[in-house]
Amino acid sequence: MINKELKSTRQGYGEALLDLGTENKIVVLTADLAESTKTNLFAKKYPERFFQSGVAEANMIGMAAGLALSGKISFVSSFAAFIPNRALDQIRVSVCYNNANVKLASTHAGLTVGEDGATHQALEDIAIMRSLPNMTVVVPCDYEEAKKATIQTANLKGPVYLRLGRNNLPIITGERTPFHIGKAEYFKKGEDVTIIACGIMVSKAMQAAEELLKENIHAEVINCHTIKPIDFEKIINSSKKTGCVVTAEEHQKFGGLGSAVSEILAKSNPVPVEFVAVNDVFGESGKSDELLEKHSLTSQAIILAAKKVMKRKKNK
Repeated sequence: MINKELKSTRQGYGEALLDLGTENKIVVLTADLAESTKTNLFAKKYPERFFQSGVAEANMIGMAAGLALSGKISFVSSFAAFIPNRALDQIRVSVCYNNANVKLASTHAGLTVGEDGATHQALEDIAIMRSLPNMTVVVPCDYEEAKKATIQTANLKGPVYLRLGRNNLPIITGERTPFHIGKAEYFKKGEDVTIIACGIMVSKAMQAAEELLKENIHAEVINCHTIKPIDFEKIINSSKKTGCVVTAEEHQKFGGLGSAVSEILAKSNPVPVEFVAVNDVFGESGKSDELLEKHSLTSQAIILAAKKVMKRKKNK
């Protein structure tokens, strides 16, 4: 059931850092974006373990790697347009190559940055980060899940990429909703079509499933919050049951969740797949809801994709 309360995933991240702050190994770094990334909450309470690098993302990653290799757990925070894009060399070599205990938390991901426009709308970050050895990639679907993901990453050895958003979202999970990095969750059971979503698209997938049910179409909804390592078993089991899959993500259709799912299906259970994602274009300035509508990142787009992929299954 979707909660009427709205909160952002970046807020969940910031509040989780406060809980983690009781551990002296936790350090937090940002590049002149403490308020926007909600790391200002940690900075106020634990100023001696908060590092402000200024607008120097590459240097910040080097600092975080050094602190991690000295025994700290480094949480690095900036916009998704800047991390990984402005600091990919340092992430690849200083963090991933050394398997350093650095957690990269990028906020303001996707089209929902809105009026900030194409330069600030990161739509390729999942593809970049999942290609790096040793990197774990997590895309929480709401405020509660972002809190859990942040806390769990602190106990996970090695690099992690947390993809977070600016906008307030429906809270569709609770404190007791299961969450384990690397394990997707069934949010709705069905046998006609599998809908696999991450981030903001999970709530839209749930809405789509409710609408499809009115037409006697029983969709199975999977919250695939961890893109790497992805939950091979649940994807295969569900696809074998339904015989067709829709993926939904606020990301380019190349290299993200859809690609990760397709790689699994191509190897172990080839079935029809449809993608609800940004279709190989840059974003633009505009209101978030209008941008999502223009680029077909809506519950209605998921419904149309589900019906299309089911027809392909029948014609197979």
